[in-house]
Amino acid sequence: MSSDTIPAELTRVKAEAGREEAEDSREAAEAARTEAEEFRALAERARVLHEDLRAQLEIVRQEREALRHAAEEARHAAEEARRATLAAVAATADALAANLAQMQFLEDARKTVRQIKKTDPGDVH
Repeated sequence: MSSDTIPAELTRVKAEAGREEAEDSREAAEAARTEAEEFRALAERARVLHEDLRAQLEIVRQEREALRHAAEEARHAAEEARRATLAAVAATADALAANLAQMQFLEDARKTVRQIKKTDPGDVH
């Protein structure tokens, strides 16, 4: 071999090694880019899931608030029903007392009528 071909061959070998190193670097960069894109996609999915969960939590909060209002209304309705029941019981007691008084009056009247009938018409002075 001539002395000119050795430096040319050496240059070619170094160039090939540089090309291979550049290709390796390009592949590593491509892998890093791909990994970064996958990470970005995962981050976007996580963001969407976070937003969905936040929306669902808001719905649950609103439903819980609606249930709290419904429970409060039910409590008020139960209190009104309790008061109405007490009023009905009081009215029933008043009606029973009035009926008892009327029955006692009628019983007293019946006794009085019997006593009048037992007296002889000639006993009148």
